[in-house]
Amino acid sequence: MSEATEAARKYYEAIARQDLDAAEACWIPGGIDHLAPVGELVVPEGWRAYFEELFAAVPDFQYEVADMISEGDRVAVHWRASGTFSGEPLQGVRSNGARLSTSGVDVLQVENGLIRRLDSYWDDAGVARQIGILPAKGSRQERALTALFNARTRAGRMVRRRPGR
Repeated sequence: MSEATEAARKYYEAIARQDLDAAEACWIPGGIDHLAPVGELVVPEGWRAYFEELFAAVPDFQYEVADMISEGDRVAVHWRASGTFSGEPLQGVRSNGARLSTSGVDVLQVENGLIRRLDSYWDDAGVARQIGILPAKGSRQERALTALFNARTRAGRMVRRRPGR
């Protein structure tokens, strides 16, 4: 097993156990965890705060690696996560007991056996639908939201086209 693969394996096992101390030990201090919908988190402060909030919001958080591919100092990890949004608020949203299930892909850069950067991509819109922030796909509410967006776009174009502007 390569050094990069071993670092990734240790990290994901620690996250699955919700062991932030062990997970943090897999990082170079000052490393960057880029969570596509959240932004860049600096390890340890920003990174730890995010995961503490996530685990408090989803106490039964389950995490598993579906596949891992490495080349040189890079590792791509396909993962699945699930749990119940039944704990503390998450990013200002109060828990409602919704069951969550998502999957994503992370790309890690490893240096000297430690993670320097992790870029994570997942279906955050799907999670937002599961907790009720966004309407269900194909629902009447989604069609209404799309219609409102399109009306706003048309109105904006009309204002920009007015003579004398």
